[in-house]
Amino acid sequence: MNLKQQLDQRISAALAALTGQPDALAMVAYSKSPQFGDYQANGVMALAKKLGKNPRELGQLLAQQLQLDDIVSKVEVAGPGFINLFIKPAFLSERLNQLDHARLVAAAAQPQTVVIDYSSPNLAKEMHVGHLRGTIIGDAIARTLEFLGHKLIRQNHFGDWGTQFGMLITHMQELPFYTEGKIKAELSDLEGFYRAAKERFDTDADFARLARENVVHLQAGHPGYMALWKKFIDVSIEHCQQLYQRLGITLTEQDIRPESFYNSRLPQVLELLDQQKLLTVSDGAKCVFLDEFKTKEGEPLPVIIEKTGGGFLYATTDLAAIRYRCQELHAERVLYVVDARQSLHFQQVFTVAHLAGFASASCKLEHLSYGTMMGKDGKPFKTRSGGTVKLVDLCSEGVERALALVRGKNPETNLDDADLQHIAEVVGIAAIKYADLSKNRNSDYIFDWDTMLSFEGNTAPYLLYAYARIRSIFRRAQLDASAPYIINVEAAEEQALALKLLQFTEAVETLASECLPNQLCLYLYELAGLFMKFYECCPVLKAEGLVQQSRLGLCQLTALTLQQGLGLLGITTLEQM
Repeated sequence: MNLKQQLDQRISAALAALTGQPDALAMVAYSKSPQFGDYQANGVMALAKKLGKNPRELGQLLAQQLQLDDIVSKVEVAGPGFINLFIKPAFLSERLNQLDHARLVAAAAQPQTVVIDYSSPNLAKEMHVGHLRGTIIGDAIARTLEFLGHKLIRQNHFGDWGTQFGMLITHMQELPFYTEGKIKAELSDLEGFYRAAKERFDTDADFARLARENVVHLQAGHPGYMALWKKFIDVSIEHCQQLYQRLGITLTEQDIRPESFYNSRLPQVLELLDQQKLLTVSDGAKCVFLDEFKTKEGEPLPVIIEKTGGGFLYATTDLAAIRYRCQELHAERVLYVVDARQSLHFQQVFTVAHLAGFASASCKLEHLSYGTMMGKDGKPFKTRSGGTVKLVDLCSEGVERALALVRGKNPETNLDDADLQHIAEVVGIAAIKYADLSKNRNSDYIFDWDTMLSFEGNTAPYLLYAYARIRSIFRRAQLDASAPYIINVEAAEEQALALKLLQFTEAVETLASECLPNQLCLYLYELAGLFMKFYECCPVLKAEGLVQQSRLGLCQLTALTLQQGLGLLGITTLEQM
């Protein structure tokens, strides 16, 4: 257990023994100010109200009975019954000295099989900014769960099927090129290729008719059309994988489970729902009606499984995917990192999946929604001309801006162009990712280059610089940054930093359970701030003997924590900037 859990368990047990209420909860939380201790137990007030007792008197009785001398130096009752807890410096020192530097957070005691569905671009077009949030948020969650020892199965649910592909292969088929090289050249600009095909589809009735016919041929497995479709998909996947590599995303081609993967499984979904008498025919479409979902007029909302005249929908594919993930991959938890506009869709699909037995009652299906990336005008982020921003262009602009920033900060640097370019690549990509991850995923956020590339505030450059600055302490003094240093905290600034270092475990475990990367970002930002205060108030290299050793140990652990924490967010650190 982490420190917070340890305190919560022991205080809850004491409160239960004191009141005879076995479900008594200590409700341990972080204190909002050092004057109120390091942690607070806030459960006394609610329990006192339930029992009709004076909360402060109950708090005082509890404080007298607590046996926390091995962890806490002082327990005090404040206000109407808050229990303030002050952690012993000796306990902080002992715990820090016991940490495994290779991994500062212990593996999960009960690892699960977790399937995470994220990124999921549409292969008809190049990836754009609309794919950014789901990709980097999903990857941070995936990295964290994997780090904690869960069996993590990534699933990239590519959109590679449907009407638009009939349009694209028809356009491809009519172009005067047939060799592999020429096909690749034509598809080098997927966005342009898509626009050309869409324009023909919208303006040429014969082309549109042929495209619709070719969809039928494609879905029937016609070898010629399947070959053209496969060439288009291969080039699209190559585009995606190049972007994933540049963004430091851990998805590989082996993680791809596109819509077409489930094509042969869709009739069975229909058959199983029919066998369980869950299907209703409405206007020729086969639907599942759920009492939980109604229109404003009180009419039940349908989950359409097969549309009128035949043909399956996203709901059918998602049900087939849930069945595959729960029954064949044996998932205990399935996470869907998909934008908030799909909330109703997933609520309905999850309900049908549990009702039909595609997912057991114990398997958790979670939609991890996220908001929209907005421009400074408060509207969805676009190019100056109003077009969609390609993700490849966004990455390149971030690196270019970072290069100008790095050169401006180091006009007389002895770094060569290759080193500067490497730093710019790391900083530029990190700035884009961190600006997103540091915001609550449920909220929209404003995309602002100036803010995200700032060396002040909760930004990637600030944290990268904090890490590089700590590493420079050891480099300048020609000290081994990996040597064992015995920590013995004494000063208030040392205690505050030490406590924060111990709370890294809590931050990581919270991210794994609540899937909110911004909480880890906030932790790292606060850690860097506390280190700066410690460094200003507690001389490190000018100290001597055991004091210097202890402070070097705090520097070492802070750097390791920043490195591991940023690594979980998919951000690479730099030894110098």
